[in-house]
Amino acid sequence: MAPLIVIEGIDGSGKGTQAKQLTERLTAAGHRTQLLSFPRYRETLFGHAIGDFLNGHFGQLHEVHPFLASVLYAADRFESKSVLADALQQSDFVICDRYVPSNLAHQGAKLDGPARDELLRTIERIEFDVFALPRPSLIVLLDVPVEIAQRNIAAKQARSYTDKAADLQEADAVYLQKVRDVYLQLAASEPNWIRIDSVRAAEQRSVSDIAADIFARVTSNVTRSVSEGVSTFLPR
Repeated sequence: MAPLIVIEGIDGSGKGTQAKQLTERLTAAGHRTQLLSFPRYRETLFGHAIGDFLNGHFGQLHEVHPFLASVLYAADRFESKSVLADALQQSDFVICDRYVPSNLAHQGAKLDGPARDELLRTIERIEFDVFALPRPSLIVLLDVPVEIAQRNIAAKQARSYTDKAADLQEADAVYLQKVRDVYLQLAASEPNWIRIDSVRAAEQRSVSDIAADIFARVTSNVTRSVSEGVSTFLPR
């Protein structure tokens, strides 16, 4: 099985760009590498439903209980399970632009204290135990302040799932800060997370600078013997 490398961060942190950059750099280094992005808005039933959720068709952000929202995202991955399994079997590396940690961070941000902790445990149980999705080998967190992230969101091109400049989550700065807080909490408490500071001297680093940092950190943490089919993950 290939290592499953996940790129995470709040909306506007550059996840899609950096997931593509990492895929291209690993491919150029001679590795068979596949890239998957979640949610799969056009490919799955639940992905389409997530688009409706983010466009406010089920109510405003605070009107949909985070447990119910979490099931949409988990079910999108469950629908994609065979695609993910094939990629892991046929590749040297699989890169995911968002995965289970996004569900943890976004839904956990809507609750506090014990209620949040219970929801995080429930989401992990749904995704990894009930749906039996593969666990990530390494999670790369692109950490960026909310004000810079929202500036990046405003510059985005049109997306397939919305005709708005920003969806429900992207437009709410207070919510995005809570999401960032949960991401940082997860990164500090789990051994297979790497935090990448995307900002230097109050300005966002260049795409190529961040990409080089990610590539170096990933390859230093992951060694793979393709001939033996063995992956080894080194401590940070």
